[in-house]
Amino acid sequence: MDVCVQNIVASVVTGETFDLDYISSKLEEAEYSPKKFPGLIYKLKEPKTALLVFTSGKLVCTGAKTVPMVHKAVDKVRKRFKEIGVEIKQDPEIKVQNIVATSDLKKEINLTSIAITLGLENVEYEPEQFPGLVYRVREPKAVALLFTTGKIVCTGTKNKEDIKIVLGKIEAELSNAGFI
Repeated sequence: MDVCVQNIVASVVTGETFDLDYISSKLEEAEYSPKKFPGLIYKLKEPKTALLVFTSGKLVCTGAKTVPMVHKAVDKVRKRFKEIGVEIKQDPEIKVQNIVATSDLKKEINLTSIAITLGLENVEYEPEQFPGLVYRVREPKAVALLFTTGKIVCTGTKNKEDIKIVLGKIEAELSNAGFI
């Protein structure tokens, strides 16, 4: 199965503290409404990402499709902050927290039959509430959403190798049960 990473969420620890009022006053592309949300939202066009910046010096990067893209976004924010007099002295610690990826079985599947056959231990399927089947994988820990179209959304992993393992397990289980 082909895997297409849709979003990487990474945490960033800078070791600094930030004056978000000052930063938002100097960066017109920054959004800061502390009554609505405690962080400053800084969107980049290239690479297309958004960074949430907190007073604590922590950032959350979202929207990247590769880990190098996360690093590029963080570097760009560091440079932009330095231009306005906010220096991040040490190399930030960047840690991937979650990867969302999609895949396709290239075949329609019967979710009701799958839910009945695979049992309730790892599967949740309530079509009145959500059109997809929720499939929980224990090792590596992940959640996959399966849809009747054969499309799969996988979340909860921290690297692409784990996504491939999770999707491989699901594909093998569906194949062994005769669904694909």
